[in-house]
Amino acid sequence: MGEISLFPHIYSLNETSMIVQFADKIDPNTQKNILALIDLLKTSPFPGFLESLPSYTGVAVFYDPALVLSAEPASILSPSDRVRQLLDDYIISSKHHQLNVEPETIEIPVCYDWTLGPDLQEVADYNQLTVDDVISIHSKGSYQVYMIGFAPGFPFLGGMSESIATPRKQQPRLEIPAGSVGIAGKQTGVYPMVTPGGWQLIGQTPLKMFDLNRDEPSLLKPGHIVRFRPISLEEYQDLKERD
Repeated sequence: MGEISLFPHIYSLNETSMIVQFADKIDPNTQKNILALIDLLKTSPFPGFLESLPSYTGVAVFYDPALVLSAEPASILSPSDRVRQLLDDYIISSKHHQLNVEPETIEIPVCYDWTLGPDLQEVADYNQLTVDDVISIHSKGSYQVYMIGFAPGFPFLGGMSESIATPRKQQPRLEIPAGSVGIAGKQTGVYPMVTPGGWQLIGQTPLKMFDLNRDEPSLLKPGHIVRFRPISLEEYQDLKERD
């Protein structure tokens, strides 16, 4: 007799939000379920729906209890119970829901010069590789944006080779330059702005990852595919000046 799955699991975060948890670990199929549910909620929102935010394993759904209640004033269910009921239906529908667009691939130029990637040697030493090996492995990967968090526009990217996985620094830096590309465990990501952080820095991109002057401030969003293109220090400086 097979194990009974506890997922998807719906539970209240507070009186105005619910969590739909699809799994307890990072997985590409889980990401597909998350994106399908978010797309359904966006294209066919229930009365009172406000926003949905993805995580590695689920979706946070925010709603207005008063609007949920006013949509069905004769219901004997509380707003939270009604939203839970609705989300059950959305989950069933999302299993057969096709996303409207194919994942967009975003190329990000990265300079892996040691002056911009001060932890390259540490990552190489930890994994018993050369610096060139680390650069080659990291830049040849294809990464999926699982979620945006920590700081506005900060992408958490999955799909990095375990051969360059490296723990966070024991002593975080107080200030990391915007555009810094880092590694933390099995994840890689890009710092969108100057901020403290403990990721191992292996390079830097001249692109603005987050810009309030754009219609879409964050360059990346969940579901995007990211590829890193190595560039020289000269090209980095040239692109930086143009920006």
